[in-house]
Amino acid sequence: MAKIAPSILSADFSRLGQQVGLIEKAGAHLIHVDVMDGHFVPNISFGSTVMKSLLDKTTVPFDVHLMIEAPEKYVADFVTPNTRFITVHWEACPGLDEMIKKIHGYSISAGISINPDTNVEVVMPYLEKVDMILIMSVFPGFGGQTFIPSALEKIAVLNQVRHDKGLSFEIEVDGGITLDNVDQVLDAGADIIVAGSSIFGQPDVQKAAGDFVKRASER
Repeated sequence: MAKIAPSILSADFSRLGQQVGLIEKAGAHLIHVDVMDGHFVPNISFGSTVMKSLLDKTTVPFDVHLMIEAPEKYVADFVTPNTRFITVHWEACPGLDEMIKKIHGYSISAGISINPDTNVEVVMPYLEKVDMILIMSVFPGFGGQTFIPSALEKIAVLNQVRHDKGLSFEIEVDGGITLDNVDQVLDAGADIIVAGSSIFGQPDVQKAAGDFVKRASER
């Protein structure tokens, strides 16, 4: 069964705890935490303090996506009992082998993300070492963008390699995913779907999250 990871980047921060409670009631599997530094991406989001404020408000695990330069300096800040994944960008982390070991050293699953203009081949040397590959289907920095279809080919390539080599890494996809295109993404081989404005931007957040969870449960 595929998993749904609502991105709190699109949530209403004046009632973040309440909105996280709604996606938990809807059956969300992960909380996607988009961390931006204004350098690697042209936007600033939030740091570990905001994420940690949710520790006593939800049992849904954190899926941390570090869209920052020099992630090795900050990864420890996002280590909590509720952190399931920490993902760094191939484009921002030249020492990926050491970063993977560092994340695993905290008993947390490690992921690598690539931008839409990065060839999927760059992650091939790491597929036996990581727990997840995150395919960006928009250019990172802002929510509400349109899905870039070339992401589907990357997902399919990774899914085929995983099958051929008997590997167990998961494939996550982030950016522009709606109920209109989520089936295409799932059919290509995605295991984890990140949705932001398609959930938190809707009048009924719990229903929107539940609709995604239902689609995922059918896979």
